[in-house]
Amino acid sequence: MAEREVRELEPMADSPEVGRWLSAMVDSRRDTLTELDDVADESLDARPPGSNNSIGTTLYHIALIEADWLFDDILGIALDKSQLAAWFPYDDRDSAGQLVDVRDMTLAGHLQRLAAVREVLLERLRPMSVEDFHAPRRRERYDVSPAWVVHHLLQHESEHRSEIGWLKRHSTAME
Repeated sequence: MAEREVRELEPMADSPEVGRWLSAMVDSRRDTLTELDDVADESLDARPPGSNNSIGTTLYHIALIEADWLFDDILGIALDKSQLAAWFPYDDRDSAGQLVDVRDMTLAGHLQRLAAVREVLLERLRPMSVEDFHAPRRRERYDVSPAWVVHHLLQHESEHRSEIGWLKRHSTAME
């Protein structure tokens, strides 16, 4: 008889609660990477009719938003002064409010950026106490806890993973 698969969120931090949230982040990223399994570098810049974004632009945006929430909102450090600043040569949006069109990068480069940001996020949140994880940080326009940021990042990546799937299907139809 085959061994039964067990799906659960194993704590991966000092606090079991924080660890389960971080485990959910790892699980979500695994799903994103699976969505990217068959994406060729040549298709990263394709923008099918009906979309302002490409897969490459979307991947850059996912990483930039994760880094920004981590550094600005959780740690209170401007992203341009952070250890990840070199990964982000472009702003997130143009003057019209659209995502900046990120072109001529490889999938490997996008995956390295995503991994670098995630590594720092996990490194910074793993030792966090559950009290600190739920403690709001006072920002200019709002107060926000790391727990809410992690929730938001999970939702953000999931929504863009769906967009990547749509872009893959419609970019393939264009070829």
